[in-house]
Amino acid sequence: MEKEEERAVRARQEKARQMLFEVEASNQMSKTMKAQQRQREKDEDIAIMKYNQSRQLAEYERQEEEKRIKEEKEREVQKLREMQEKAADRQAEIDALRAKRAFEAQERQARNIEKLNM
Repeated sequence: MEKEEERAVRARQEKARQMLFEVEASNQMSKTMKAQQRQREKDEDIAIMKYNQSRQLAEYERQEEEKRIKEEKEREVQKLREMQEKAADRQAEIDALRAKRAFEAQERQARNIEKLNM
């Protein structure tokens, strides 16, 4: 009977060790799966972060390009205004000179008429 009891005890111990081994294996597998899940989530977070950064960079570059184009147009408009002002100033000088010459011509004509009337 003792041998039977010893065998039964050994069998129970072996069964307990086997169950412990299975539990440890199951726990290890669960840990591995959780670690893999965390890594997938981390990789997804990194991918999202990279996507957002690239979107922000593209938006920044677009805004900078729009700013550059706007500044270039403003320079062109300013250049055209300066040219218009210069042309207007030149035309004003020409008009003033014509008015002066016309006035001088009228004075000469008036003097000539006075000379003739005398």
